[in-house]
Amino acid sequence: MVELVTRNYWWLGVMRDIGRYVERCDLCQRMKNRMEEVAGKLKLSEIPWMHLTVDFIIKLPVVAGKDAILVVCDRLSKMAYFVATMEGTSAEGLARLYKDNI
Repeated sequence: MVELVTRNYWWLGVMRDIGRYVERCDLCQRMKNRMEEVAGKLKLSEIPWMHLTVDFIIKLPVVAGKDAILVVCDRLSKMAYFVATMEGTSAEGLARLYKDNI
């Protein structure tokens, strides 16, 4: 408050007068600044990795015997895993890839 007043005005005893005014002002006493720290970041209420999206990127050049990528993404945190695989992998093979890599 002192800083706001002293930007435009100055007189002898300005600090004392501002202090007295704030001590007697009902609104100033009710609207004091908080001295405690601000609350932290909000926490997610859902459990991550509950809602997933799964997709394949296929028809890639063969590298180390792999020609496709399995993409698994968590819809809440947007975290993604990319797993190299073959285009003709069976459902059992994909389940094994998910279990081993995610």
